[in-house]
Amino acid sequence: MKVFFKDIKKFQTEIIASFLGVVSYFFLRLYNIMSLPIFTDEAIYTRWSQIARYDANWRFISLSDGKQPLFVWFDMILMRFIQDPLLSGRMVSTVAGFFTMIGLFLLGKEIFKNRWIGILSAGLYIIYPFALVYDRMALYDSLVGAFAVWSLYLWILLVKKPRLDVALILGMVIGGGVLTKTSGFFNIYLAPFVLIIFDWSKKRRLERLLKWIGLAVIVIIASYGYYSIQRLSPLFHVIAEKNSIFVYPLRDWLGHPFTYLIGNIKGIFDWFINYMTWPFLILIVLSFFISLKFTKEKILLFLWFIIPFVALALFGRVLYPRFIFFMTLSLLPLIAFLTYEIFNRLNNKYIFYVLLFLFSFAAIRSDYFILTDFANAPIPKADLGQYINDWPAGGGIKEVVSYLDKEVKKGKIYVASLGTFGSLPTYSIEIYFGDNKNVGKRGIFPVPSKIPEDLIERAKTIPVYVLISNQHEFEDASKDWPLKLILEYKKGVGDSYTRLYRVEI
Repeated sequence: MKVFFKDIKKFQTEIIASFLGVVSYFFLRLYNIMSLPIFTDEAIYTRWSQIARYDANWRFISLSDGKQPLFVWFDMILMRFIQDPLLSGRMVSTVAGFFTMIGLFLLGKEIFKNRWIGILSAGLYIIYPFALVYDRMALYDSLVGAFAVWSLYLWILLVKKPRLDVALILGMVIGGGVLTKTSGFFNIYLAPFVLIIFDWSKKRRLERLLKWIGLAVIVIIASYGYYSIQRLSPLFHVIAEKNSIFVYPLRDWLGHPFTYLIGNIKGIFDWFINYMTWPFLILIVLSFFISLKFTKEKILLFLWFIIPFVALALFGRVLYPRFIFFMTLSLLPLIAFLTYEIFNRLNNKYIFYVLLFLFSFAAIRSDYFILTDFANAPIPKADLGQYINDWPAGGGIKEVVSYLDKEVKKGKIYVASLGTFGSLPTYSIEIYFGDNKNVGKRGIFPVPSKIPEDLIERAKTIPVYVLISNQHEFEDASKDWPLKLILEYKKGVGDSYTRLYRVEI
């Protein structure tokens, strides 16, 4: 017991820092978490999770759109405990981000042999704007990032301590990554670069190398074994079809290998800078020059970023900022390393704290806007458009659901929504009224110039509503529909609206 309390006293500062880090993480992730309106993809994943939860035959429902199922499986479990289905999905990302933070602590501690660098790596993740956005959304990407960080950590552990138990755990982690998103395969493709930090001394070098190779083979076999679970579904082949939409197949790429490279690099580098911020980028570069210690380790961390970054620029067909999130995480320990070096070299600690604030200010400013005024946050315009300012965003959906919930308590209603698969209005109605027998519903696509006859007939007996999220597409085709505007909500600072109409006869 005395030894226990002695250890606590010895690591008192680290324990306090860790506790404050955990509290800060959950405060920033949970504060106002439902203020951001539902996004189209969030609606799709949430609806899949609802269906999979209640029907075992649809546990692989995400494969119908070529998406791996692990996020949906986690979400359907949390739905048992969280009433709001959107919050449930967002909590999957929040929990995944928490494990990413722990993984970064272990990664920084292991690769630089210093627990304070590990703590700083985790602390940087807490305020990292990229993480703050995606740890609060019901999207796949925080989960992808968690598996990427833990895969890198375990690969490093395996090359230093080649043991079967580490290999089996690593195989499971990478398996989780590839069951979440195809980009999880980078955790396999990048494995040979871990040999940069392999101990190449002559002592039993060949024996140790062969042992690592053997264990690496076990890791890969285990990973593909987990991935093959999806073959239980007849929809497994759709993954390859979906991948070809976002990434050029090799045969297509060979026809124009570098045509889109420069444009893609400019685009994703701009996203990277917006989220990473220039001060942090400067620290990443300086980390290679302030000290020659751990050069191979720094190169390894950088390679786990730059290789998938360039690969995405080479092969990317349809790109979004969230695609680069997982690859940026390996850069955070580099910032932590430089921060720790500066702290040790400066005699005046007040100067250090001033420098720390100045370098963190851009990230903290972004965090403030993300939490309080997302529509004007200094993050990539592509994300602002999708998540709050343009038609894919769900601004007004919460208010529409609240209004319809009051109306359905008065009696039966019918809701027609613009769009079918992937439609935000249609999926939102199904999410919140899917099991309500007093709510009839259907999606409409394409939009006919004349209102469907069934809506007119239903409107004679019960209230019939029309919900739209992309008003331009709807209004161009439905000028002569007999509708009365009931609710209208502007999305962010853009020129898009969510509108709810009632059919008037």
